[in-house]
Parts: sequence; structure tokens; C-alpha cells
Amino acid sequence: MTTLPLVLDAPRRALPPTHLADLDDTAARAAVTELGLPAYRADQVARHYFTRFEHDAAAMTDLPAAVRKQVGKALLPPLLTELRSAVTDRGATRKTLWRLHDGALVESVLMRYPRRITVCISSQAGCGMACPFCATGQGGLTRNLSAAEIVEQVRAAARVAADGGLRGGPGRLSNVVFMGMGEPLANYRRVLTALRRLTAPRPGGFGLARRSITVSTVGVVPAIDRLAAENLDVTLAVSLHAPDDGLRDTLVPINTRWKVAEVLAAADAYAGRTGRRYSIEYAMIRDINDQPWRADLLGDLLAPRLAHVNLIPLNPTPGSAWDASPERVEREFVRRLEARGVHVTVRDTRGRDIDGACGQLAAAP
Repeated sequence: MTTLPLVLDAPRRALPPTHLADLDDTAARAAVTELGLPAYRADQVARHYFTRFEHDAAAMTDLPAAVRKQVGKALLPPLLTELRSAVTDRGATRKTLWRLHDGALVESVLMRYPRRITVCISSQAGCGMACPFCATGQGGLTRNLSAAEIVEQVRAAARVAADGGLRGGPGRLSNVVFMGMGEPLANYRRVLTALRRLTAPRPGGFGLARRSITVSTVGVVPAIDRLAAENLDVTLAVSLHAPDDGLRDTLVPINTRWKVAEVLAAADAYAGRTGRRYSIEYAMIRDINDQPWRADLLGDLLAPRLAHVNLIPLNPTPGSAWDASPERVEREFVRRLEARGVHVTVRDTRGRDIDGACGQLAAAP
């Protein structure tokens, strides 16, 4: 197993040109007036982008033909180029590999469930958290994404869903999870801007319900505290993976900076501020973190808290000697948590055969 350094600060690389999705309503109108156009043109462009999921100004026929190219260059520069998509789960799951303006690669995964359509998006190209069981973490960190590069993954997914690109025909994208490549809270400012665009009412945003958006973190405690004060009330998910510091120092190297007790205290404060239950993500790794005594310890830690556990059968990654826990071990883990009054779910693994499941995103060219 290769050990990589923990990286909280992304390498400084040039971000793409400013895009409509980087701007709030006031800034977007200002950008349009700088072109010598009336401010309401920004509202027209936003309506196309956030409501009709259109990103090509040439298709915005309510704009005068003479200004479409100018508006497109100023507000809608190309951000993501689709290199390929793979579909599995009988057409219900679609993973897309994107190339960014500087050649960096990221992936997103669109999934249809009986009552929702969810997209799992990336917030960084690569990841600096160095978790040894995660393909993304083992690939290292390339750079942060801009807010618009994050938002554009959502727009593209919404367009695919609306156009019937998943099994079941046309549908509405309803949920967004920041569980793709990267540590969202290590790219805090741009992720926050993206969250505001996702939740802003139309036409200045997608108008998604805050409760339908989940931000996952390995436990960047100061950023959890900052997010609690933003009044966004999105769902918080903490990738814990071990209830004891001795093991978590290895599985989640950021634990050497902020220990389990500090991470849970920050999550508790978030729950207290928002009134929202948080999720504990726990990858079940055979003979590593799945012992009965660890289930008991986790249950004792979480029983008094406004939290639930989302167990994740470990997904295979290239070169890893680790494996998922057997089903009987998983069932016993669930039983012990429930015996302590902790609510537990086992994640429905999607996209495993196309390396699109949790921990598998590596953006291989």
C-alpha cells in the first residue's frame, strides 16, 4: 500500500474563465452591462442555463442573434468536455468522465432511484486526503474546481435526466451529493458559491431543496463550523470509517489533526444549529474495522447524538488488498448498532462494475 501525504491546500493552478455560475444575480447583471447590453439579458441567460439546462448561447433564441456570441464568451465559456460515459444498472446509472480546460480530469455519476434522481459530483480534481482504501485519495490532488465547474456537473446531469438519458424516461434531477472526487470542505469558498447557485430560486439558480443536497467531509472541523453558520441547512455527511483514533489515524489521515471526538463535536454543533440529523459514512472493510467491539463502540458514541449510520460495503479498487466485509459480519454490525438505538442503513451500491461506486472514482483517461 502506497502512503501519500495529507494535502489540505490545493496546488495553485489557473482556474477557468469566470462563468455565469460563478456569479450571483447582481454580478451577472453587472457583467452584462459591461458588454453594453441591458441588465435583463443576464436574467434571460440565467433562465436558459438554470431552468432549461442550456449552456450554448447560440441556442438562446430570445437573445438578439448579433449578441449571442458575445454573451456566450463572457458568461458561458466552455468548462467541461465529455470524454466518455458508461452506463450500468440496466440504464439507471451513468458515469461521465470530464476533461477540464487545463486537461485535469474529474468524474460524476448520475443515478435514478424509484423516487429520486441523484447526481454525485466532484469538488476537486483528485483528492489530498490520502485515505488508503479510496482510489481517488490514492491518486493525489491536482487542483480545486471552480464553483462553475462544480455547478456545470449538475447542469449537465439535469439535462441528461430531462432528456431521458436514464432508464425510465425523462425525469427531474432532485438530489445532489458532494461525494465524488475531492474533499468538499477543503475547497470551501467555491463549494459554498456552488451551494448558493444550487439552492437559489430560479432563474438565478436551480432552486433545489436544501435538504436534498448532501455535503460529505472526512472531518475538516473548522470548515464544518463555518458551514454551520452559513444558514444553508444542507445535509452533512461525515466519513468516519472507524470509531477509535488508533485505526482512524490510518484509514482517514486527517484524523491525526482532528480526532474522532473533535469531528463528532463539530457535527453535533452543526446538527444543533440546523436541526438536521447528520450521516456517519462507514466503509465496511473485512477484518479492519468490522469487529463486533467496534460496532459497540460506534453505537455507544452515536446513541445520544442526532446521527444515523450509513454502512458502505467496500468497493474494490486497483491494487488494494482490502475487501468488503462478509454479509454475516455486516448484519451483525447492523444488529449491534440498532441494539443501541442507532438508526442504520446499508448503502445501495451503484456503478461498481464501471468503477463508479463510492471510493472508486479515479478519472482514468
